Amino acid sequence: MNSEELMQRYVAGERDFTAINLNEAILPGADLSGAVLAGAFLGGANLRQANLRQTDLSGADLNGADLTQADLSGANLSDAILDGAVLEGAILDNADLSQADLKIANLAQATLSSAELYQADLSGANLEAADLSGADLSISDLQQANLSDAALEKANLSGANLEGTNLQGTILEGGDSSLAT
Repeated sequence: MNSEELMQRYVAGERDFTAINLNEAILPGADLSGAVLAGAFLGGANLRQANLRQTDLSGADLNGADLTQADLSGANLSDAILDGAVLEGAILDNADLSQADLKIANLAQATLSSAELYQADLSGANLEAADLSGADLSISDLQQANLSDAALEKANLSGANLEGTNLQGTILEGGDSSLAT
């Protein structure tokens, strides 16, 4: 299936695209809200400014995908591979990113308020000026991550690995950083 066929089927009412292979797909600005893309292969896909609200991307491979300014509010990205993905300015409020691979991902200026990042791998990720207020980052790996100027008010960092993390200008008020290493 190609990008055009996916959009035609979505517009026709189909929502289940489990394990679909759309590596390198060109879908900027696409509206796939509420779609089921669990286990999908979307490595290197262009999903800039896409509407992916409430989309199930659990276990999906989005390695190196461009999700700049995409709306992923309430999306399920648990166990997803987002290694090296670009999520700059993306909206991930209330998204489930538990156990997701976000190594060296670019999440600069992303909004992740109340996001679930339990046991997520954010090592080397760029979270500069990201809004992580109320996010659950417990037991997450933030080694060598850039959290400069990030907002972490009321975030849970218990058990998180913060070794070598840049926290310059970060706001941690009211958060739980107990046991963070």
